[in-house]
Amino acid sequence: MTDTENQVGNPALESPLDEVEEYKAPLIEHIVELRRRLLYMVAALVTVFIVCFVFSEDIYDLMAQPLADLPGAADRKLIFTGLTEALFTYINLSFWAALLITSPFIIGQIYLFIAPGLYKNERKAFFPFLAVTPVLFLLGAALVYYVIMPNAWEFLLGFEKPAEDGSLAVKAELKVNEYLSLVMKLIFAFGLCFQLPVLLTLMARVGLATSAGLAAKRKYSVILTFVVAAVLTPPDPFSQISLALPILLLYEISIICARIVEKKRAEKEASGEY
Repeated sequence: MTDTENQVGNPALESPLDEVEEYKAPLIEHIVELRRRLLYMVAALVTVFIVCFVFSEDIYDLMAQPLADLPGAADRKLIFTGLTEALFTYINLSFWAALLITSPFIIGQIYLFIAPGLYKNERKAFFPFLAVTPVLFLLGAALVYYVIMPNAWEFLLGFEKPAEDGSLAVKAELKVNEYLSLVMKLIFAFGLCFQLPVLLTLMARVGLATSAGLAAKRKYSVILTFVVAAVLTPPDPFSQISLALPILLLYEISIICARIVEKKRAEKEASGEY
């Protein structure tokens, strides 16, 4: 028998390149699947962006409505000081609106990419999180739009001063890009903060957090919550409290969810299913 025949029949003498070849095909399949999912996400985002840009003025009117509903709104206006400022503001607004609208689809595509690598029970466990995530985001956005913005704008515009006794008036001249940038920042900040139960419950599920640990750190969470609220909201107490209280409530809900996850895990371990 020749040396070549001995090498073929002996696994110990096989080249390391043979092992690489075994994983090359699955790796290429994953890359192709990732590319396909990314194309779907980009195509959806671009399509919705074009639609949003067509209706960008209507979206602008919607974002400006809390300001328009304030007393004396007939005398107010949003200005732009650069020739391209309004155009890029509409483009920016259309992009964020498209991202908001397509976010459930994007999350779904991410899930479809990772789902084949999950066990059946793990796939079932992800479904509630997929459903709850956009709902919580919309709740945060609704809190901003219907509660925070009207009261914050009224507070901030209260620093205007009419001309009296020969003094100069203090009048707000709001720039359209700065106003809409602040609005979108608040919407996404509140929406992301409302994902706290999803994040902490997932951490509890994989063992990175426990209900006892979360409960023990409750006092630190209160301090951190008010610090975050002070950074993310306009500088008025009502806006800060309006963000802080829901986050603290969501933190308590996260502790309850973590306890439920731990209880189910203990039951599975006891039955030998885990």
